[in-house]
Amino acid sequence: MATVADIMDADPITVTPEASVEDVVRVLKENELPGLPVVNEGGRCVGIITEADLVIADDEGDLHIPHYVEVMGGVIWLDFHHLNPLARFDERLRKATASTAQDMMTADPVTIESSAAVKDAARIIAEEGHNRLPVTDHGRLVGIVTRVDVLQALAAE
Repeated sequence: MATVADIMDADPITVTPEASVEDVVRVLKENELPGLPVVNEGGRCVGIITEADLVIADDEGDLHIPHYVEVMGGVIWLDFHHLNPLARFDERLRKATASTAQDMMTADPVTIESSAAVKDAARIIAEEGHNRLPVTDHGRLVGIVTRVDVLQALAAE
């Protein structure tokens, strides 16, 4: 039975938590990627950034460009009709004003061990709705597996 290690990309493109938003966007665009793992100096996968993290959508799913002004290093919001629920607003505010990968990433992403069966990766990808799943061994990033990788492996079995 095939394992995730058999089908993963063992040399995924990554960014550090300190990478600027501009760098993240450039790396995504240059490599035509829908997402990137965020890896710290020790090689641990501490987050993931997807295209969804780069777009702020309102409750109806429409693109909502935040209206704010920066005054002396602080942010003053001019558009207050998106305040509820506060927890979701706080998360969207953090991503809208992000300056680094760490500010915009989804921390503690769902991952899979390289020794896991391909069918386990398929289940996680289906349940979580992700297209890319970081592959780790003891928390350290060793690869990435995509929905396409999993589907091709399952079709070949």
